[in-house]
Amino acid sequence: MLLAVATALVLASSLLIPLVLAAFIALALNPIVAGLHRIYVPRALGALIVMVLLGSVIAGGVIGLSSPASQWVREAPRVMRDVGFKVQRMTRPLTHLSNAASKSLAGMGVAAAPATKVAPASGLSGFSVHNLVQAAPRIVVGVLTVALLVFFFLSYGREVAAHLVTAMPGFGYRRIALRLIHGIQEEFSRYLLTVTIINICLGLVTSAVLWALKVPDPLLWGGLVTLLNYMPYVGAITNTLLLLIVGLLNFSTPLHAVAPAVCFAVLAALEGNVVTPMIMGRSMRLSPLAILVWLLIWAWLWGIPGALLAVPMLTCLKLITEWLPGWQWFARMVER
Repeated sequence: MLLAVATALVLASSLLIPLVLAAFIALALNPIVAGLHRIYVPRALGALIVMVLLGSVIAGGVIGLSSPASQWVREAPRVMRDVGFKVQRMTRPLTHLSNAASKSLAGMGVAAAPATKVAPASGLSGFSVHNLVQAAPRIVVGVLTVALLVFFFLSYGREVAAHLVTAMPGFGYRRIALRLIHGIQEEFSRYLLTVTIINICLGLVTSAVLWALKVPDPLLWGGLVTLLNYMPYVGAITNTLLLLIVGLLNFSTPLHAVAPAVCFAVLAALEGNVVTPMIMGRSMRLSPLAILVWLLIWAWLWGIPGALLAVPMLTCLKLITEWLPGWQWFARMVER
């Protein structure tokens, strides 16, 4: 049964990923559209206004960051080679000390392990601008599909939910469905909007810190932090490693080279352990083990999109099971 469900999810990924992504974006924007509707702006017009503003901001960010991002992608093989050489040069004093200790031990009659040479990092062949150009039409179609779905979810989602409630047999089922829909919509919309604001603020603070440390393209790394922070733990580790590589590549002294990664690790720890729990509250906190297992499952099924959508899906499932009679055990199991 589980194997059949997993196979269906993989085969239908091209259909389900845009649907799930559009549903989450619509839930995050729904409070804004609802607020406009309360001041007598029609939902369709409010959805259009919000989407145009959001699309303008995203398009401006993509256009502004596309040049440095493409440059980093093109130079990725050389970057990795340079990082390998620089790490080897920084660890050369330790190598000399190890060789001296080996000679001393050999003079005392103690056999030392043979020294191994550190090979420089090999070039990465997976990055190609040509592949990105070839994928551009598919990306454009995907973006337009998600945008259209978001517009219809925002404009007609409430009507569909009302029809779903009235289709339920019996007053008891209708009351449960109405409570479930309203509760999930309000709580999950608040959760998504809050998490997005926190991620944007973390990206902006990271960009400011990197700018103060004279790291090149700080806005690019801040944008990457904002995106990858939707994957708790995994995103922070990935960003720390990337900033460590950038620091090793651009700075000669070891302390300055590791400073960007260390500063971001401190910011990520403060965000994950102080800011987010204080704002979100205990009820929205998830178990780290549940997050990691869920991330692994959806990354295996859908790749990078699945990893980015995994935690919002788990949060949504937790909220649903809290409202469903007989399923509260799942919400307690994944709760921290």
